[in-house]
Amino acid sequence: MIGFIIKSKKVWLGPILALSLGLASCGGGGGGGTPTETPSPTPTPQASGGGGGGGKASLTGAGASFPAPLYQRWFSEYNKINPEVQISYQSVGSGAGVEQFTQGTIDFGASDVAMTDEEIAKVPQGVVLLPMTAGSIVLGYNLPGVEELKLSRQAYVDIFLGKITKWNDPAIAATNPGVELPDEAITVVFRSDGSGTTGVFTSHLNAISEEWAKSVGEGKTVEWPTGIGAKGNEGVTAQILQTEGSVGYIEYGYAEQQGIPIASLENKTGTFVAASSETASEALAAVELPGNLRAFITDPEGENSYPIVTYTWILAYKDMDDAKAPAFKEAINWALTDGQAMSAELGYIPLPENVVVKVQEALNTIE
Repeated sequence: MIGFIIKSKKVWLGPILALSLGLASCGGGGGGGTPTETPSPTPTPQASGGGGGGGKASLTGAGASFPAPLYQRWFSEYNKINPEVQISYQSVGSGAGVEQFTQGTIDFGASDVAMTDEEIAKVPQGVVLLPMTAGSIVLGYNLPGVEELKLSRQAYVDIFLGKITKWNDPAIAATNPGVELPDEAITVVFRSDGSGTTGVFTSHLNAISEEWAKSVGEGKTVEWPTGIGAKGNEGVTAQILQTEGSVGYIEYGYAEQQGIPIASLENKTGTFVAASSETASEALAAVELPGNLRAFITDPEGENSYPIVTYTWILAYKDMDDAKAPAFKEAINWALTDGQAMSAELGYIPLPENVVVKVQEALNTIE
């Protein structure tokens, strides 16, 4: 179990504001921030085109906040290797990313939910979906004195349905013997923007709860039965840090970097599993990535599988601007090779080698 004690609001507000500003910037050094700096990888002909980067180019991307710390880090490090290639990435949420990509106002988009056939049909240039990394969506909470927490499937569904409203509810106490749970109201924090993280989380709830499926459903935006909204993974993270008694769904790396305690969740086998690179990898291993590189992992098999995981995709145009395509392809290929070493450092799951090969094949179809 990964457990931390929440520090004072005064201490944490600065770091999370810095994180938010970093994600909103256009290619600032390191995106989500990390306490340790790794040396820039040495370029190789296979990974970065011999340092050429496909020529001088400036590209702009926008979309999911889930992978934003990693994308910002990748593009900053790649610029050090190939100074003539500048790639900026805006953390605006998957919904806005898909919309801007469809409208053609950016060079590439990003989403934690793969585009549907209907969405792809609206893009005249054609679409190539490129899974770049994977990660867990966790339930982070602010409950001073409670360093470890286990939530059953029924309990976390009922919390987000607004049916469980106190932390000392019998349904929570039953799975946490010996833990002193306070008689305190639960404040649910959800994404207020169109979000792939929301899409993945609600798809999971939809899969495990008939009541959720009938009353709320799934999607990048839903009508939440309870709680307060915040924009982006960074916004939900900040809200959890500032609100005692809160719980919200965020990407694992955000929780880990900000020291937010994470609940262990009951998976399909009835096992309570803590989020980690190992348990996320177990969940991904249970799913075969199809030829179109779209996978929806709603409730993975496996005793040691963390129950809420997802790939996250870069959305590329199949027919790309001739002046930008070579640089884009070189940079993405570098991220798929040398760049994968940075994934675990920031709380993401490096792609297995067989998946990297499939994504490289898709990348090579871009014209």
